[in-house]
Amino acid sequence: MIDLSRLVKAYDVRGIVPDQFNEPVAEALGRAFVQTLRARGEVGDTIVTARDMRESGPALATAFAAGARAEGVDVIETGLGSTDLLYFASGTLDLPGAMFTASHNPARYNGIKMCRKGAKPIGQDSGLSEIRERAEAILDGDVPASGAAVGTVTQRDMLDEYARHLRTLVDLTGIRRLKVVVDAGNGMGGYTVPAVLGDGSLPLEIVPLYFELDGSFPHHEANPLEPKNLIDLQLAVREHGADLGLAFDGDADRCFVIDERGEAVSPSTITAMVAVRELAKVPGATIIHNLITSRAVPEIVREHGGVPVRTRVGHSFIKAEMARTGAVFGGEHSAHYYFRDFWGADTGMLAAIHTLAALGGQPLPLSELVKDDVRYADSGEINSEVADPKGKLAELGERYGRVDGVTLDFLDGTTIDFPDGSWANVRPSNTEPLLRLNVEAATIERMVALRDELLGLIRA
Repeated sequence: MIDLSRLVKAYDVRGIVPDQFNEPVAEALGRAFVQTLRARGEVGDTIVTARDMRESGPALATAFAAGARAEGVDVIETGLGSTDLLYFASGTLDLPGAMFTASHNPARYNGIKMCRKGAKPIGQDSGLSEIRERAEAILDGDVPASGAAVGTVTQRDMLDEYARHLRTLVDLTGIRRLKVVVDAGNGMGGYTVPAVLGDGSLPLEIVPLYFELDGSFPHHEANPLEPKNLIDLQLAVREHGADLGLAFDGDADRCFVIDERGEAVSPSTITAMVAVRELAKVPGATIIHNLITSRAVPEIVREHGGVPVRTRVGHSFIKAEMARTGAVFGGEHSAHYYFRDFWGADTGMLAAIHTLAALGGQPLPLSELVKDDVRYADSGEINSEVADPKGKLAELGERYGRVDGVTLDFLDGTTIDFPDGSWANVRPSNTEPLLRLNVEAATIERMVALRDELLGLIRA
């Protein structure tokens, strides 16, 4: 029996090529994608695809399209694109979509991010597990082809449409001139940034780093969440006397920000800044934040008349809450940013545009602009390998549940709230025997003490 459980994750498909992910598997997933959506009444006669710069992308996308066509649907191939370009295509064309990317993973990986029409997410609980089961049955030979007429394939370049759409959402024409260093990490930001920000019509001087598309990532991994991958950008911002730096991950759906001093601006701070901008447009609106985003975010949202809503970590949960609440914006600690006026989907590029507009619309440097939004000291996410994650979580819950004034909640892992306002969250990985720790406190000293206390217990 074929088992794709190591390839099909909680939110997407991701694995090593060709050992886990190859053309026969991609073709089976293409068929299963259409079958699943058809069974749910969520597919018509066409789907849309895009792919990043990885060498395995063209063959895998072609095989997936062949599977979809075997089920009788037509395929619009947009070719190279970022993940948010695929979401744009799905939203504007109102079609289900599939993006071939392994995001920030090393070169030997590839994968698929799938969505229903209107860029609505597909995760484990919203069709992905069914897609996996159907693909396994297809690979086992248990499901014959539908017998429908084979669909067609057409190519459509949507880069210019995507760029024009984003620039209608935030006006950059009236800002002061900014010098911006952009590190694309040899990923898709090198394709989309020139179209959106670098055509010469805006008051921006773009200094490019690693814009050449290269899925082998010759300079550094395209994962800005790791501090070592920001070093080149930080040095370049200082060297060029730039106003800020932007770093995109491999599929350019996440954006990290560096201030004029070369210091990282946390995604929580960017979330708060963009939330304030969105609340100025839609007073009283709902803003989504995940449970390991800084507590400064809900505080700032309330101070500006908004309604903060706390969610589990992960894009499928954020997007579901965006839809349920009608939220105008959502942000995560991992630099995923979600916008109602972008079909509730995440787009690093739109977050970057908001950051440029906020900075360029006033005279202060970025470090001063965001200073009041930085209220707490945080540990960042720390991973620990443990033999029994569930048992360790139970142990932590039992220990801290006996402490006076401490409260626990279990929305995602275990969140421990201390009487002095400090908090810690410990949650398990979906795919590995890991526990992920995040700690926040009013002072660095308190954060370090609490972090070390919890790591000692987790790793004991």
